[in-house]
Amino acid sequence: MRNPLLDEYIAALDEPKRSTLARLREQLSSMLPSATEEISYGAPVWVLDGKKVAGFCAFKNHLVYSTHGKTVTEALAADLAGYTVSKASFQFGVSESLPDALLEKLIQTRIAE
Repeated sequence: MRNPLLDEYIAALDEPKRSTLARLREQLSSMLPSATEEISYGAPVWVLDGKKVAGFCAFKNHLVYSTHGKTVTEALAADLAGYTVSKASFQFGVSESLPDALLEKLIQTRIAE
C-alpha cells in the first residue's frame, strides 16, 4: 500500500536521486505486494508481517539500501562485491538502478532470516 510520506520523502530529493529511488520504490512495491510502506527513523521501509524487510535512504553523494537483517549482507557477499557494504546495508550510486535479481535475493534472504 502506497504511503504518502514516501511520496514526500522522494519528492524532496534532487535529481538523479529522486528518479533512482522512485524506481527502487516501484521495484520493491511490486516484489512485496503484501508489505506496507512506512517511514522508520526518517527513511522508507517495507514491512511484511511486522518484519522490516527492505528500505532505502539518500545521502549527499550516495544512496543506501538497507536489508534490516543481521546476516543478509554476509550471506550475499559475492552478489554485493561491487558495493560498499556495512553490517545491514550497502551504498550505491545516485543514478544507479539495482538489478531485479539482486533485489529478489536480498528480499528472500531477509524473509528467510
